[in-house]
Amino acid sequence: MQSLQYRRMLSRMGYYNYQNGLIYHHLNQEGGWENHQNNCRKLILKALDKYNPQKVTVLGSGWLLDLPFAELVERTEKVCLVDIIHPPDVISQVKHLNNVEVYEQDVTGGLIEEVWQKTRRYSFIRKLRTLSNINIPEYNPRDDPGMIVSLNILTQLESLPADFIRKRSNIKEEEFACFRSEVQKKHIDYLSKYRSVLVTDIAEVLTGKSGDVKTITTLFTELPGSKLREEWTWNFDKAGGDLYNSTSQFNVVGIIN
Repeated sequence: MQSLQYRRMLSRMGYYNYQNGLIYHHLNQEGGWENHQNNCRKLILKALDKYNPQKVTVLGSGWLLDLPFAELVERTEKVCLVDIIHPPDVISQVKHLNNVEVYEQDVTGGLIEEVWQKTRRYSFIRKLRTLSNINIPEYNPRDDPGMIVSLNILTQLESLPADFIRKRSNIKEEEFACFRSEVQKKHIDYLSKYRSVLVTDIAEVLTGKSGDVKTITTLFTELPGSKLREEWTWNFDKAGGDLYNSTSQFNVVGIIN
């Protein structure tokens, strides 16, 4: 479990708000997430059928909303749930399962603390001017992860740290794009070493009440080659409650490698 000091850092950087916001969206979208969740589960089950792994490691397990969790527990010898923070409800749910292990880890390999240490002293008055002194580490746990499932986290690994930096800097978006690209690339490089399932958004589509459409790219690197690739739309905010009355959809890609 993370230390109290580390948890305070995560709170200052907005990770608890992000996690709570996900379950809020899920509960208030009137079934808008069902198609996305079903597609995630079906893709992971296809990988289970293909590889029949003894161990599965889920990166970004979150609230377990997108996982075929019962099937993973039943069909594998070990399920490892990895996330920077685990909701208390999830910890209570899995603690009686003998073949489930829970780890709280920064899946970027330490980027969160790196960003915190290098930027926390800056403010709207004294601004950070470059990202060049921020080291982008690699996630490299010692244990063999078995089959990896990277679940809706690729674009969030760099998004939340970038948002924290943006509030304390006057750095141009071109430099942020390079930063985001490198973080995403290192995650994909790690997945490519193992049998894996990657589910990620690649773009967000905002539609205003007047019908105007804005597409925002969220993927800044190349996706890996795949044995199976599927695409679908995630109705993330079909009510338009949070984005100035714009509905939000994500274009999603699912890959079995």
